This record gives sequence, C-alpha cells and structure tokens, in this order.
Amino acid sequence: KYLHIIDKIVTFILCLKTIFYFPGVMGEYEPKIEVHFPFTVTAAKGTTVKMECFALGNPVPTITWMKVNGYIPSKSRLRKSQAVLEIPNVQLDDAGIYECRAENSRGKNSFRGQLQVYTYPHWVEKLNDTQLDSGSPLRWECKATGKPRPTYRWLKNGVPLLLQSRIEMVNGVLMIHNVNQSDAGMYQCLAENKYGAIYASAELKILASAPTFALNQLKKTIIVTKGQEVVIECKPQGSPKPTISWKKGDKAVRENKRIAILPDGSLRILNASKSDEGKYVCQGENVFGSAEIIASISVKEPTRIELTPKRTELTVGESIVLNCKAIHDASLDVTFYWTLKGQPIDFQKEGGHFESIRAQASSADLMIRNILLMHAGRYGCRVQTTADSVSDEAELLVRGPPGPPGIVIVEEITDSTATLSWSPAADNHSPISSYNLQARSPFSLGWQTVKTVPEIITGDMESAMAVDLNPWVEYEFRVVATNPIGTGDPSTPSRMIRTNEAVPKTAPTNVSGRSGRRHELVIAWEPVSEEFQNGEGFGYIVAFRPNGTRGWKEKMVTSSEASKFIYRDESVPPLTPFEVKVGVYNNKGDGPFSQIVVICSAEGEPSAAPTDVKATSVSVSEILVAWKHIKESLGRPQGFEIGYWKDMEQEDAAETVKTRGNESSIILTGLEGNTLYHFTVRAYNGAGYGPPSSEVSATTKKSPPSQAPNNLRWEQQGSQLSLGWEPVRPLANESEVMGYKVFYRQEGHSNSQVIETQKPQAVVPLPDAGVYIIEVRAYSEGGDGTASSQIRQCLAGHFGFVILLLNWSCIISLMYLLLCCHDCLYH
Repeated sequence: KYLHIIDKIVTFILCLKTIFYFPGVMGEYEPKIEVHFPFTVTAAKGTTVKMECFALGNPVPTITWMKVNGYIPSKSRLRKSQAVLEIPNVQLDDAGIYECRAENSRGKNSFRGQLQVYTYPHWVEKLNDTQLDSGSPLRWECKATGKPRPTYRWLKNGVPLLLQSRIEMVNGVLMIHNVNQSDAGMYQCLAENKYGAIYASAELKILASAPTFALNQLKKTIIVTKGQEVVIECKPQGSPKPTISWKKGDKAVRENKRIAILPDGSLRILNASKSDEGKYVCQGENVFGSAEIIASISVKEPTRIELTPKRTELTVGESIVLNCKAIHDASLDVTFYWTLKGQPIDFQKEGGHFESIRAQASSADLMIRNILLMHAGRYGCRVQTTADSVSDEAELLVRGPPGPPGIVIVEEITDSTATLSWSPAADNHSPISSYNLQARSPFSLGWQTVKTVPEIITGDMESAMAVDLNPWVEYEFRVVATNPIGTGDPSTPSRMIRTNEAVPKTAPTNVSGRSGRRHELVIAWEPVSEEFQNGEGFGYIVAFRPNGTRGWKEKMVTSSEASKFIYRDESVPPLTPFEVKVGVYNNKGDGPFSQIVVICSAEGEPSAAPTDVKATSVSVSEILVAWKHIKESLGRPQGFEIGYWKDMEQEDAAETVKTRGNESSIILTGLEGNTLYHFTVRAYNGAGYGPPSSEVSATTKKSPPSQAPNNLRWEQQGSQLSLGWEPVRPLANESEVMGYKVFYRQEGHSNSQVIETQKPQAVVPLPDAGVYIIEVRAYSEGGDGTASSQIRQCLAGHFGFVILLLNWSCIISLMYLLLCCHDCLYH
C-alpha cells in the first residue's frame, strides 16, 4: 500500500516518502513514527495550523496528542484517525511544544516539535499632524506591536532622517530641539519585523508671525467696585510666543503685594481702590514685531442689599410681599433677579402665584399670592450692576395640611378585622391631630371610612385595627392625616388582602312565589351579594311545608347566583298555600334563614276556551279579531294567543300573536290582500295554554286602486281653489273606488287636512296667506290609493299662483313666480 500526505492549508512535513509494508507477513512490533511535523513550526496569527504524525506498527498503533506544560486548545480538531492535529485561528498563547505519541501493545514512540506564532506589525499609537512655534521642541512617538518586536525608522519627505545635534531617534520616539522653518515637512514612521512593515505619516508646520490682539480684544473700560479683585487678560497671538509687559499711562507697572503679572500675562490687582483708576497698556513682543492693547479701569462704590422680612411663617392660601432694596453707586444701573431654593423663578410658568413689582429704580418687590406648600423655602434676591453682583436670602415657612403617610402595612388579618401600621406623615409645620383609616373593596363605591379600634386615632399613633369588615372580601387600605390646617393627601394604598372565611350572616330577602306549571311550587328570592357570602362553597337552603303543618322539607341549591327553586309534586293541588323560608350556607357552616312567608303553588292552566270569537276585515292588510272573556276556569288567564293561517295551509303552520291582561280584541296587521284567513283564540297563563276556540274566518279586502288621479286642473277664486281630475278606474283585482280624498297643508306643517268627496272635483279652502301643498288620492274599502302629483299653491293677499311639482326644475319656476308676485303687490 502507498501512504501519501497532502496539505491543504498550512502543512508541515519533515519528510514525504513512500513506505512499503506487507500485512500478514511481519510479526507484531512496536510503533515507529515514519512521518511527523518539523521540529519548529512557524505560523502567522489568525491562520490555520496542521501538524501531522503517522506511525507504523502491529497491532495498528493509536495516535494521541499533548501540549507540554499546557493544554491542547479547545478549538483544535483531530483528523485522519487522529494522525492530524488542526488548530484554526491560531493565537499567540497557542504557541508551545507539542508531542504526538504512537502506542500499541508492543510499545510506544513519540515526537516533539515547537509551534511558534508570529504577528505582523500593528499600530498601537499613530502620529498626528502638529503645528509648533519656531524655537519650540517637537516630540513624536509611534508605537506598534508584533512578534518579533518591530524596529523603527524615520523618514522626512520620503528620505531617511539622519541623526543630528538637534535630532534624536530612540525606540520609535523622534525629538527635535528648537524647531525652525527647515524642519517643516511630511514625516513617516516605519515599524517592521521579519514578516512585514507598516507606515504612519504626519505633517509638521512651523509657525512664525508678529504679535496680534485681533482675536483677543479687551473691554475699553473695566468697571469694578472698591475692594474687588481685577484681572485684565493679555493674550496676544504670535510665533514664537510673545513676551508681555504692562504700563499704566506711560510708566511700567511695578509689581507688589496687590499688583502682579500672572504667568499667562494677565495683570491682577487685589483690593482695588480709586488710586488704581487709569489707562493700562499691555504690549506683546517677539522677533517679528510687537503689538499693544489699552484698557481703562473705573472704580465705583460697592453695592449693598437689604431683603425683608428675613423669616416669615404663613398658612396655605395666604399671600406675602418680599422687599429687596439696593444701595448702589448712582452712576450704575441695577437689575434684580429672584430665586427659590437656588433656582430662578419663572414668572410666566408659576400659575399666577408670583409677580415681580418694580416700584422704584433701587428696589423690587416679590408678590406671592395664594401660597402653597411647594412655595416654602429660601428666597434669594440678587442685584446685578455692571461693576458687581450682591445677593441676600429670606426664609419662608408654610404651614399646611399634612403630607401623605408612609406606606400602609397589613400586620394581621381575621374574618372581620385588619391590624394596620404606617409611618408618620409630614406635619407641614402644624402638628397632626388625627388619622383616618379608609378601605376599598370591589363592592364599595370608591374609598370609604371604616370603623377602627381605637375609635379615634390620634396624631402620635402609627397603628390601628379596622373592624366590622366583611369576611372573604378583598380590601385595600390607606391612611389620611389631619391637622388644624386641614386634611392631607392619602397614603399609597396597601397591598390587596382578603379577610378570612366565616359562616354567612346575611339571609336572602324578598322571598316570594312565582307563577309556574300545574303541580309546581316556585320559590323566588333576591340572591345574596358576593360581598356577604363570607366564603367559598356558598349556596342556599330552601325550606317549605304546607301551611298549618309542622315538619319542614329542605332542598339544597348549590349555585350562589340562584334566585329561585321549583318543587314539583303531582299530588299538590293548584293554589295550595305553603310556608317557605330560604337560608344560606358556605364551607364554614349554615347561616340564618329569611323570615317565613306564605305562598301558593301554581294554578292550573285555563280550562275553558274563549267564546263568541269574530273576525272582521278592516283593510287590505288588517283583520280585527274579537272574543269574550272566560267566565269560569281552574286557571286565571294572563292573556290570549291568536293563531292564524291562510286558506289552503295547515293549521300546524299557523302564526301566533299574544295579548296580555284583559284585552278582548286585536287588529292583525301585515296580511296579504284579498286573502282568506282562519283564526283560533286560546287563553294562557304560567301553567300553560287552555283549549282553543272554534275556528272563524275572514277575507282581507282587495287592494286600493293603484292608479293615481291624473290631469289635475284648478282655478283659484279668492281664498278658494277649485280642483278637478279624471276619475280613477280600478283594475280587476282592486277594490272599487268609493270616493276621493284631497290632502292639503301649509308648507312647514306636518299634519294635513282632508276633504272627502264622491265626485272627481272639490273646493279647497285657503284661509291664510302662504304656500299650500295639495295632493289627491282615490280610496276604497281596501284603503287609500296612490297619490297624485303634488300641487303648490301660493296665496299672497288676493293674488296667487299654482305649480305642478314634477321635477326639480319647477323650484326655479316657483322662485321666478314669487318675485313676480312680489312686484304685483308693491306696484
């Protein structure tokens, strides 16, 4: 067999050769490593390394790998029956001595080699472009990492930089002493090792200019007050850096304990006085020239301030005025600023509580109206002049209702009590007189005051017991504090807790009887609210007995929402009196019963049928059905049910309509015209239905004429309108015309007046001025027919006109005629 090793990424093989062996010919022998990686393996950081180790032996040897004085990296992979160790993304700490070991039953053999990991140079610190004044020192440093450690070289404008008396280069640091224009240019730092090189570049600019104050002007006049410190800055620009000198008038400034020239060139004067007034000249000078700047000092009397009153106590809702007065140099203007707790007062955003009043040039008032707790604190008045600034403070103490007590903690809970504690509320400068305990449950309307022990909770107490709570109800609690000023905000609510279970104490109310079917006793009651059920497993105990007997029969109703119980017994006659009561229970036990009431068992269903039933056609879609009341029956009727169906239909398909109470007739509507209907009537009550009456029949009338009156013609005679039209001819399936109805009304009115006539003509009265709307219908026993087109009649004094409303264009004609009518009346 031939064994050939091919490396795909980075493979290091000490030797590659062809090996012959003949299985089954040789006997057992210890392993011999024939192919292995080099004694020294080098790899770049981040690459993949493969180290190979192949051995011969009989039995076939097992290959294992180890790292001397360390661990094989966890990211490593073994390939080709563990003969190849592959380390991806190799790092510096992966370097070391690696050993491959071949072993079988005849012995073992091993090989060791060293893995060395190198890195290309990499910048840690680069160069930055630099500007220096002529004569200044330069120090540039570039830092790079790499393995092996990189070395450095410097270039200027691409040419290697040579050592000189002014130029030093040590370990990546370049120093040039006393730079000049010849040193300006582009500099490069080269960092390199045996595996690569990197460059960093920066530009050096040398500045050279005469002094100038163009960018640093001074105030022409500096105003200070006696005793103040004065600093006049002098910052000329120039390269090299200018030297600075000061003069007062034409004499050089002499330094002493009060007057000094600071290192940055500024002039400082301590404890200024009138003698320090005058013109001061600052001069900056270098080899390229000089420049100067002038400022004057004016010394004024210091400003003083008085703020009154210094300390005031107020109650919420009251008002106060703070007065701030300034004593200042008459030549200076003053500005007043107000603060509260160190923050400026925004007079536009304080809800109208604050107002600044400037009655005089040297004083200002702060008006605080309808004061609140939040307005307590230290008020500051600051007076600002062009020379100085002074301030003073006054304290305002505000008494008000207490703050909210601390969080409420439920210490102990029973079925009807809760022991609570809280931390005291802020008294807001008025001692707390009492606390009030409030509770809220899903059944209450918001927060309610609860009874407590002690009954009165004094202001020095921090716990109390809420009593008379309902068992098995979830409650939240809060505390409210009160002092002589008023009642404060409530505390944060406690966590929600549920009181313990207890035997129910509330019996059902409004126990009564209800209608039912024959042989039924229906017992009803008002269910007990969940608030009073006092625990889980709530239900009802219904007890009843025939009136006058002794033993009670009891039934359990397990639903807490139940409101009635039906007891059925075939032996119970109708309207038998019973004594009944309803009790309650839950998992804790039985509660009380309601008061005993007497109710009756259900009556029987009506036993007689209505008599003298009649059906009369009213119109094309209506039939009147009437009957006589039942005189004697085992069950009292609650109403009547009318069944009706068309001829040729089965009675089983009948529709029904019910009446209630003592009604003895009904008009059925929505019927088909010219159709025969059959009717029955029967009484009903809570026990059921009585027997039906005898069947009666009636036919709805034919439909009214569908043709509208046509060819309307009219003539106005004073306040009357003579109206005529063509007679209406009904179709074969329509009822005969009995006459005509003329409907008329004034515009703006909803109710029409009607004139009936048997002839195709009528006289319509128009008593008042205005616009009348008129239409005509034929009528028959089937009802009113289709309306004619509307007529609008305008009556204005003795003049009028008529328009037949056929379409929207008629409105324009109406407006035109109205204008004409107006002209006739006034010309």
